[in-house]
Amino acid sequence: MHEAIGIDLGTTFSVAALYDGRRAEVITDAAGERLLPSVVAVDAGGRVLAGAPARARAEAEPDDAVFSIKRRMGTAHVVSLGGRRMTPQEVSARILEGVKARAAARLGTEIRRAVITVPAYFTHTQRQATLEAGRLAGLQVLRVINEPTAAALAYGLDREDLQTVLIWDLGGGTFDVSILELGDGLFEVKAVNGDNHLGGDDWDEVMLMLLAERFRRQSGFDVLADRRLRRRALDAAEKAKRDLSDHAEAFVSLTVASAETDRHHELQSRVRRAEFEAATRHLLGRMVGPTRQALKDARLEVDQIDRVVLVGGSTRMPAVRALVREMFRQEPYTKVNPDEVVAIGAAVQAGMLSGLPRRAVLVDVIPLSLGIKTEGRLFSRLIRRNTTIPCSANRLFTNAADGQQSMNIEVLQGEREVAGENVSLGSFNLDIHPLERGRGRVEVTFFVDADGVVRVEAEDLRTDECSSIEIRSDALLGEADVRARLREAEAFYAEDRRRRREFEARTRARNALSESAAILAGTGDAGEQLPDERVADIQQAHATLETLLADGDIERLAAETDKAVAAIQAAERAGAGARRAGIPESVESAQ
Repeated sequence: MHEAIGIDLGTTFSVAALYDGRRAEVITDAAGERLLPSVVAVDAGGRVLAGAPARARAEAEPDDAVFSIKRRMGTAHVVSLGGRRMTPQEVSARILEGVKARAAARLGTEIRRAVITVPAYFTHTQRQATLEAGRLAGLQVLRVINEPTAAALAYGLDREDLQTVLIWDLGGGTFDVSILELGDGLFEVKAVNGDNHLGGDDWDEVMLMLLAERFRRQSGFDVLADRRLRRRALDAAEKAKRDLSDHAEAFVSLTVASAETDRHHELQSRVRRAEFEAATRHLLGRMVGPTRQALKDARLEVDQIDRVVLVGGSTRMPAVRALVREMFRQEPYTKVNPDEVVAIGAAVQAGMLSGLPRRAVLVDVIPLSLGIKTEGRLFSRLIRRNTTIPCSANRLFTNAADGQQSMNIEVLQGEREVAGENVSLGSFNLDIHPLERGRGRVEVTFFVDADGVVRVEAEDLRTDECSSIEIRSDALLGEADVRARLREAEAFYAEDRRRRREFEARTRARNALSESAAILAGTGDAGEQLPDERVADIQQAHATLETLLADGDIERLAAETDKAVAAIQAAERAGAGARRAGIPESVESAQ
């Protein structure tokens, strides 16, 4: 029998669990260790190591090890390890191989199937990269699910009462906030938000800088100058951070050797929790914005949250828990192990997908809007963010130019109105029948499956010609670009909307001009059968639109376009048949 396990592929540690239909248990190694360090290294012989052996190797030779690769998932970043170049997917695959080997040894059976978790705010490229890592590790990835959703599954599986739960997931490298409704076997995600570059690693770095400055003042040693010493100092900083979760003060001791005197020196310092919290207040503040946005997206107020569940080892920090009390006026729920609850929820999902009896329905959402670039370099959304998945949506588009023979469908992900400010997932061409501008009809359909994987199809409804794209992870922009664009979306909202309104008004006016010109030339369907008064109305509307298009008064242009459209529609009613349509407001031009 090949078991299906749940895997929390973490920034700092990874965890695996197995569900047997009754309960889920974390899979340990022979020594009883429950967490596997998410570290990959090479030994002196060039052998690739993962987990605890890799972390031990990193202490001696940090240049031969890779940490926190999760933050690089979905980017073009390449690491050099033991003389070989490796992508983030390949490094993550090594970690998954370590998890897989541990599970096989513990369970006494080969592991081929798994559910793997990702941060709720991971982009499509990062999810695809995670799927690829699983395949490289020899796993059939049954599903990729959001970490907070997995945590909710573990937390609320046996609850019958309906609850609105907010989950804070602060791991080693990422922060997610998810709002879900739980109850009677239903797990519906209402909203997600987060920061893919906020986690325990950032608190560790602040602690490292505090210690480095103190050691420099004490002895003149710069622990940041040497990579080996920096790695040791960072490990000491991480330990001090953990100690401050349980104590008001942490003691740090670091032995260093002087190259000049060949003597060893003991660097020591005490760090108080209060000063560490003051130094990291800006990091804590970065959790507030995504939380408020998630509440806004879910259309909920703070007092409508029944419970705040903390996930991720970094939520053990007292300052994080104090922030829950300050924002939500309630105590955070801490009865689940924050390090293990995600893996347990993933294991439950793996078991259910394998046919084990347990009634539960997961309803997840996509974190960012999906659509295509249209005429004027605008973004046309087909699926809005926080739409439940799996889902699909379609829309009609038309040709932007006379005689256009192909249409480029560029798939975008983001929240900006301007196409170029969003993330390009890829593009493909569709051959279309050449027609006058606005007469073509192309149906574009988006499909998003339960793993958040996207497929886009386009069909020329006149010729039945079809084309499609399978979104590839390497086609996306880097995560830093994604985060920057998301931050800009709100700042530029008013300007983006103004640009969209202006372009749409001009496009609609040009369409009306084209239609009125055809009628006046006697080539429209209404043609010469129009009464004189109708012709006069269209002539007046035509002249006014030409003037306003050059004048630039958008508000007046929109109003006069309405009058022109009314005149054209009146001409249609007066004519002998249906006129040639311009571009209806429901149909946009794709390029």
